[in-house]
Amino acid sequence: MAAEAEGLEPQAAATEDAAGDATEAADAELRLLVGNRLSLDLYPGGCHRLLHLCAQRPPQLGEVEFLQLSGHEDPQLLEATLTQVPRNLQRLRSLVLRGGQHWDVLGACLRGSLTTLPAGLSGLARLAHLDLSFNSLETLPACIPQMRGLSTLLLSYNHLSELPEALGALPSLTFLSVTHNRLQTLPIALGALSTLQRLDLSGNLLDTLPPEIGGLSSLTELNLASNRLQGLPTSLVGLRSLRLLVLHSNLLTSVPTGLVHLPLLTRLDLRDNQLRDVPPELLDAPFVRLQGNPLGEALPAPQSPPEAPVILEMPRLFLNSDVDSFPVTPQGCSVTLACGVRLQFPAGATASPVNIQYRLWLPEPRLVPLGPHDSLLSGVLELQPHGVAFRQKVSLWLLFVPPRIRRCREVVVRTLSGDSWGDLDTHVEEEAPKRLWAHCQVPHFSWFLVVSRPVSNTCLVPPEGTLLCCSGYPGVKVTFPPGATEEPRSVCMQVVRMASRELRALLGEPEAAASPLLCLSQSGGPPSFLQPVTVQLPLPPGVTGLSLDRSCLHLLYRTPLEAAWDDITAQVALELTHLYARFQVTHFSWYWLWYTTKTCVQDLARKAWERLRLHRVNLIALQRRRDPEQVLLQCLPRDKVDATLRRLLDRYRGPEPSDTVEMFEGEKFFAAFEKGIDVDAERPDCVEGRVCFVFYSHLKNVKEVYVTTTLDRQVQAVRGQVSFYRGAVPEEVPEEAKAARQKKGMDTVWMATLPIKLPRLRGSEGLGQGRGPGLSLAPLNLGDAETGFLTQSNLLTVAGRLGPDWPAVALHLGLPYRELQRIRHEFRDDLDGQIRHMLFSWAERQAGQPGAVGLLLRALEQSDRLDVAEEVRAILELGRQKYKDSIQRTSLAPRGLDPADPAAPQSVESAQA
Repeated sequence: MAAEAEGLEPQAAATEDAAGDATEAADAELRLLVGNRLSLDLYPGGCHRLLHLCAQRPPQLGEVEFLQLSGHEDPQLLEATLTQVPRNLQRLRSLVLRGGQHWDVLGACLRGSLTTLPAGLSGLARLAHLDLSFNSLETLPACIPQMRGLSTLLLSYNHLSELPEALGALPSLTFLSVTHNRLQTLPIALGALSTLQRLDLSGNLLDTLPPEIGGLSSLTELNLASNRLQGLPTSLVGLRSLRLLVLHSNLLTSVPTGLVHLPLLTRLDLRDNQLRDVPPELLDAPFVRLQGNPLGEALPAPQSPPEAPVILEMPRLFLNSDVDSFPVTPQGCSVTLACGVRLQFPAGATASPVNIQYRLWLPEPRLVPLGPHDSLLSGVLELQPHGVAFRQKVSLWLLFVPPRIRRCREVVVRTLSGDSWGDLDTHVEEEAPKRLWAHCQVPHFSWFLVVSRPVSNTCLVPPEGTLLCCSGYPGVKVTFPPGATEEPRSVCMQVVRMASRELRALLGEPEAAASPLLCLSQSGGPPSFLQPVTVQLPLPPGVTGLSLDRSCLHLLYRTPLEAAWDDITAQVALELTHLYARFQVTHFSWYWLWYTTKTCVQDLARKAWERLRLHRVNLIALQRRRDPEQVLLQCLPRDKVDATLRRLLDRYRGPEPSDTVEMFEGEKFFAAFEKGIDVDAERPDCVEGRVCFVFYSHLKNVKEVYVTTTLDRQVQAVRGQVSFYRGAVPEEVPEEAKAARQKKGMDTVWMATLPIKLPRLRGSEGLGQGRGPGLSLAPLNLGDAETGFLTQSNLLTVAGRLGPDWPAVALHLGLPYRELQRIRHEFRDDLDGQIRHMLFSWAERQAGQPGAVGLLLRALEQSDRLDVAEEVRAILELGRQKYKDSIQRTSLAPRGLDPADPAAPQSVESAQA
């Protein structure tokens, strides 16, 4: 018996443990029941949790009135879960089954898997609110028209192509939103919804409206923006309760005159239509918006159709690298530039032929305006003539580097319009896994670049008030009450996330957490609102309204003028729910909710915000194995160092990368060669002998530099170094962030120092031998004393400036086209290698021949590279002056004697000293 008892003890213990685990799981699920709400969309396996609760049937389940589930669950599991809802949640008043909570590789919201609803849901007699947005519905579920108590129905961002006539049988419906679907027509029965107050059908394919829409006697807001409407029924004049009518971005050529006489109408938005002849009543009404219409323009005279219609194919142009302009005629054309940029000019975009010029600029701060949390993804494209407006918008495709962080971020094309920069509506197109295009429509030409920024949600706040939600974080909302503004004003919201581990490392506190960082801004208007605006933020991760210690909760606000963070927790009334915090503000800036035991968090908030903007990078300096005088300098993100070194170390060698340093996007820094080593060229990017960089986190930040030394390498190797120093910080960085990063002494600007070694020369070995595969460099005396000399360093300067224009220069130098093709094939992935190989192979053949320098100058001028030709002339003049001075120093010529005189002694060595 004792043995049996001993054998039973482990089994009993295991049973007891299993029961304990089940109890803990049940307790955890019961904790999700907060009052009468059950929010399962924020937890993985929400359907499984609800099924388990239905199986346990706790008493609290029957009290639930608000249920939220994710639309990203497995379709069969979701259907099985919804089947249990009518049996267990008899008091349910609100059901939310939204998708859009996951993102694809480009950062776009993914739709949920929901395609239908179980028929049993029609038995929810108390259901008043149903949200099925961001799903995959193609037809309206049959159970919805049977939900007689439904007052709010949200169907935005689905695939609906029509609505059933049975929808008119909902007697209590007050709000219907079917935005961004595929609706082409509306049911006649829609006019029977006599209680409907708000109807939003924007972003569909509607070209007509049924006259019965005039029967919506209670309608106060009607949004039909971004459709294909060409006309409006006169029955709209009968909507006597209408306050807001939005019709922008359609094809309307006329509108009923009686709309302006609706007694309660406060805003009529007719922007971006085809209105030409507008009644004076509409022109004079203060609440009518008519921008973007061809008012007063005459219609084109009708022409008789030709006997045989002729369809002209749009010309297609593919430009070589030696072409920097192209013509555009009224017929239109499709253009592909040598740099990969694509443009499409529709027919009629120009009234007369126009010559378009383009140029690619290296990014620099004056051409790259970035916000606090923006990242540059491309170079800068300039299209001329600036400011010339096109009759139709031109399509532009720009290649860009895929952003490393994509969640809650978006890619936009930024352009200069007038005196201010703005972002264009941009669509990302993926041609290959790492070949992405930013597609936009441009009204005129200027500068263009691709930027990654936090998702920006904007809205126009009318005097009646509105609600602004964040598409990346659904829990972030801003409510504008009626009377918050007298005139409509545009408001923008951006949300930035900080990883919890970074905040915990900064504070040294394992339980610290922070909500997403909220930025609210507006364009124009008074700085403050007339009524307090309510802001809702999610509580920090791991914190709930039932378990938090209010003394650890801090609401932080960034003062715009002082650019400092303040703790305003004691100045506002924080309303806490299970998942959210709400508070009221009267003006906009940055808001952040922290949970920490620290008491003085203002300075910590500044450091945390600064860390959000900093990039951790390493600096490398590698020397080419076959030519140690060629040094590759690069600034790399910390996670890219190992992969880059593996790719380079078969051709380069050098010291280990520097320690990790932190840099701002757009920050300048310099590389200075020291201890006997100098830059072996007069480069345009050199400032007082230091090579200048501008750091952009997604671009390569790499330069190849040729170095020289004044020491005698015939005796011993030269052991020098390259040091990296900080330069100008972007203007957008606040002063307190600049000051906080500075330290005493050299640490103010110094970042890192890496060794550089030039090996000892043996025998007759000369400088620069072996540069390039199978290539010896031009001799040091290319040219003559009369015309001037060009060294290999000078040629490297020229090579660095040619860029994609090198084939034109090569042809003017006399190189055959077949050789150009061979160079392109041999260096097909290395533009710099193509240029250097072309130039130095030509220079080698010109060794000792007169007129080589003049031939190079003529080739540059004939290739329209007058800028490089002028630099070469300046180098030649500088060399002649040095030669003259050296002769005078060595007393080989009396003071005032021209060294170019044939009678004067010639000394190539002294000329190059």
